[in-house]
Amino acid sequence: MAASDIDPRLLRAFVAVAEELHFTRAAARLYLAQQALSRDIRRLERELGRGLFVRTTRQVSLTQDGERLLPHARRVLDAHAALSAAFVDPAERPLLVDLNTDGMTAARVLARARELAPECELMARFESGLTWAAGEVLAGRLDVSFGRAAGLDPAVLAQLSVQPVRYEPMAVLLPRGHHLAGRAEVAMSDLAGETVYAGAGNMRTLEWTDLASALFAEWDIVLAPPAPLAVGVAEFQRIMAKTGNPVLAVAGFPPLPGTVLRPLVRPVPLSPLLMVWRKGTGHPGLAALRAAAAELAGTEGWMVRPPASWLPEADLSLMSHRS
Repeated sequence: MAASDIDPRLLRAFVAVAEELHFTRAAARLYLAQQALSRDIRRLERELGRGLFVRTTRQVSLTQDGERLLPHARRVLDAHAALSAAFVDPAERPLLVDLNTDGMTAARVLARARELAPECELMARFESGLTWAAGEVLAGRLDVSFGRAAGLDPAVLAQLSVQPVRYEPMAVLLPRGHHLAGRAEVAMSDLAGETVYAGAGNMRTLEWTDLASALFAEWDIVLAPPAPLAVGVAEFQRIMAKTGNPVLAVAGFPPLPGTVLRPLVRPVPLSPLLMVWRKGTGHPGLAALRAAAAELAGTEGWMVRPPASWLPEADLSLMSHRS
């Protein structure tokens, strides 16, 4: 079969595995059974007459042919998505909104947007990290995401529109037996010498680890080494319990059994939350999201910086931006 006849579904399966380097995660991302995904990859390899992946019991990696195919496959899928979008009324398709984590600020913005535009289908997604989600937005697989935009690659950020949403105070998630767990709040100086987890090694959340590194450097806090990537609350809880390290979080982080969440003070470190979308996106649901974010920020003081707070200059600049 000529390469031009390849089913885009097979290319979509290939790109998912190439980006995840893990068949189980790729299958979950595509809402497929792992057996179906493996079957699609084998079919693509047969049609191309090339092996695309090296599979062992411990890891998956791309072959040279796989590396060569990846940029071409992405371009084909981008063109296919653009073709489909060109003939669809924006209001008739769901707007895919990445919340990163459920139960936090972005989820509240989405809930209010659904009230403002009940005729639109606003679908929640959970991509866990703006570094990863921004690439998905540019590829057309997501429409909107939330996070720290100042931590993105400048070439990526240049293709996105942004709207500041909230200065989120940071907090620390502590095991109940930790010597700081009994305090109502934790001063930054109290963490000097402590080893704190902030997503090191997770390529999806580079913007968060970058912000934490800048914060930790000022108060002699040790950035915890990479931990196994945990998917889901139960796995995250298990890994954190195993390492015993405090975790850098935000004040609204959902509670986890066996832990306590304590606000950080003196100064109050801030996590800058922005809404991002691809420039040129037209969808009534996006207008509703922007209106919801502005409304909640105004009524709840989300864009008011606490006194004696900490935030890098690059983030402060972007938080004053309006697209």
